[in-house]
Amino acid sequence: MQNILVVLIFLAILFGGVYWWAGYSTRSGFAKDENQNFIPDAWEEKYSWFFSGKGFIMLLLGIAIGFTLAKVIG
Repeated sequence: MQNILVVLIFLAILFGGVYWWAGYSTRSGFAKDENQNFIPDAWEEKYSWFFSGKGFIMLLLGIAIGFTLAKVIG
């Protein structure tokens, strides 16, 4: 169970980092963003499902981490 918790926390940090880098790279001018939604246009074409489901993905990871943490501690 602890291994699953570590993997879920790693995924949350990884996904959060990707979302943060997408915003940072567009704000700093490193990546082109025509529609000003803080997602680089090159990424938006290929991975639109990943950015459109951002809230749902992070919610599922948070719930999974919470349940796994409750199992490990309790």
